[in-house]
Amino acid sequence: MSSRVHFQAVPPYRAATNFVSKWGLSLGLWGAGAGITALYLLSVTPLVKREFLTKVPLLGSYYEDKIPASDKPF
Repeated sequence: MSSRVHFQAVPPYRAATNFVSKWGLSLGLWGAGAGITALYLLSVTPLVKREFLTKVPLLGSYYEDKIPASDKPF
């Protein structure tokens, strides 16, 4: 007697569901960490400070530019 291999049909959405349930949390945490790191490293650039960080509700006042225009060299 030889053993037989039985293949069962799997719906296409099952692979995506399996992938998301396995890797979703991990990829989400790594993505959030990478985004926070990028914002931290780019927080010294005026464009990021002016266009993004000043519009964050609780942190916006910390990143506002309070230096008068007469004291800026450029």
